Amino acid sequence: MHGPGSASWLLVALCAASGTYCVLRMRSRVAEQRRTAGGEALMGFGMAMMAVPAAALSPPRGAWLAYATVFTAITLHAAWTTRRSVHHVHHLVGAAAMVYMSAAMLSAPGGGHGDAGVPALTGALLLYFTAHVLASGARLAPVGAVVTPEAGVVRWADRPELALVCRLAMSMAMIAMLLTL
Repeated sequence: MHGPGSASWLLVALCAASGTYCVLRMRSRVAEQRRTAGGEALMGFGMAMMAVPAAALSPPRGAWLAYATVFTAITLHAAWTTRRSVHHVHHLVGAAAMVYMSAAMLSAPGGGHGDAGVPALTGALLLYFTAHVLASGARLAPVGAVVTPEAGVVRWADRPELALVCRLAMSMAMIAMLLTL
């Protein structure tokens, strides 16, 4: 996942910021946001760790095994929660993509840079995340009149548009990570 230095650090910052906001969302008054925020925070921080430039930190092979193990558990949890809500399908695909990238890095000689993944699977994941970015971006574009909250001030943890921005940012980061695979 290690691309050019400055781009990698920007990716680390983007993913860490998304993970941090997801931690704040865990304090939301909305139960569904609390349920999804923990997994999204873990995904953001995991992506940030995977994006650290190799010049700064080259993790041992065991780290990729640990990533694959953690994200396999997240994938299984997302598969279980998909029964309740279709929204969790995106979490399932994202977690599975993290398992895939971790496994590719683990199995590839020399740290997995370049041609570590399976081209067809990488292409399918790139298409999925590109479609997610375009759909999320379209939902964020203002259409018509601006709606103001009815109950006064909305807490930071209860802002659905910011949750969508975090998912959008992580999908864009996933595209960047898949392109370097």
